[in-house]
Amino acid sequence: METVVEKNFVKKEHKEGKVAKAIEEQTAKLPSDLFLWTAIGAMVLALSSKIIGKDHLGLFIGQWASPLLIMGLYNKLVKLEGHD
Repeated sequence: METVVEKNFVKKEHKEGKVAKAIEEQTAKLPSDLFLWTAIGAMVLALSSKIIGKDHLGLFIGQWASPLLIMGLYNKLVKLEGHD
């Protein structure tokens, strides 16, 4: 026995703030690959730091990869979907 549940979605219009718009306009000019290659560079730099014995520096730099990849994803979404 299957149950069909209907959901009513209400689309609310939201506007971006001035700061968010300005940031999106500037980052949209950057190629999406930049975020990927910067994240990979951070991982390589972190590994190199760990190998030469700078453990704390390696951990610090290694934590940059995830935010960079998330920013790249956000950048790609803004380019594809636009804002407002």
